[in-house]
Amino acid sequence: MMIRLNGHRAAACALAALFISLWFNKIASAHVTLADGDARAGSQYRAVIRVPHGCAGEATQAIRVQIPEGVIEAKPMPKPGWSLKANSGSYAKSYVYHGKPTAAGTREIIWSGGNLGDDNYDEFVFTAFIAPDVSSPLYFPTIQTCAGSEARWVDIPAAGQNGHDLKSPAPSLRVVAGSSAMAEMDHSGHGDMAMQGDDTFKVGDITVKSLWSRATPAGAKIAAGYLTVTNGGSAPDVFVGATTNAADRVEIHEMSVDGGVMKMRPLPAGLPLKPGETVELKPSGFHLMMVDIKQQLKPGDTVKATLKFEKAGAVDVTFVVNAMGATTAPAHKH
Repeated sequence: MMIRLNGHRAAACALAALFISLWFNKIASAHVTLADGDARAGSQYRAVIRVPHGCAGEATQAIRVQIPEGVIEAKPMPKPGWSLKANSGSYAKSYVYHGKPTAAGTREIIWSGGNLGDDNYDEFVFTAFIAPDVSSPLYFPTIQTCAGSEARWVDIPAAGQNGHDLKSPAPSLRVVAGSSAMAEMDHSGHGDMAMQGDDTFKVGDITVKSLWSRATPAGAKIAAGYLTVTNGGSAPDVFVGATTNAADRVEIHEMSVDGGVMKMRPLPAGLPLKPGETVELKPSGFHLMMVDIKQQLKPGDTVKATLKFEKAGAVDVTFVVNAMGATTAPAHKH
């Protein structure tokens, strides 16, 4: 009888532990956070502010984000149905960006005039450059304004304090150090180039270049591939697909905005290439989706793949893995 009682107690304790874990997860998920909480110093970063609910049941009407020191050249993404304002100010010190010193830039971003219901979720996006010498973590105090109230996600832990104890924590970003070579490149203002694939590949009349991908979080199952493809021939062709040992399958996708809503769809018939046409596969547009990747992709890694074209045939290529927050390929290279 005593053994049965202990078994019940053990089960009860396990159930209680599960309940507490789920409760804490629910509380954590209720915070305004960054979708990608990791970035590399000396590289571009794409910040996605996640807003999971309103204020005490009221709809969100404005989001105000403070840009911390060391995050420079912040550029917000306009949002359909919302007004956008970027307030500029001086940095605490001068930074080097694109080979030139910069001492001021966007210090606050405000999206306002929208109406995000309490039972809806949305994201607010901006890109920025993470200076090579910043301290980790970085905090982005965010004020969420609703019809008659506001939620202030501005709490920053004191030294030695556990951030999980904060009631309204500011969205945080963990910054990992870049390699010395990468930091050197980024001080010259060409951080993305350090991880950009510079090789050019040809098959028939097709030329492929600027192949790159983003680093992925641990446990991620998908990764994207970007490239520029040119049909230099006098006849049309079709980019029909790709394969790689790094993933179970690769699909060609198109991302577009329809009525203010971002949508992504696969292109099972492939991507048509007109004679003389150059098509860039890039974030928020055409891209390759590597599904069920075999391992985490880290900056500096390479991914071997085979691209297939309806008329030109197949060509083996190499993607270079860029920083997790990279957004575009460089406009030129040295």
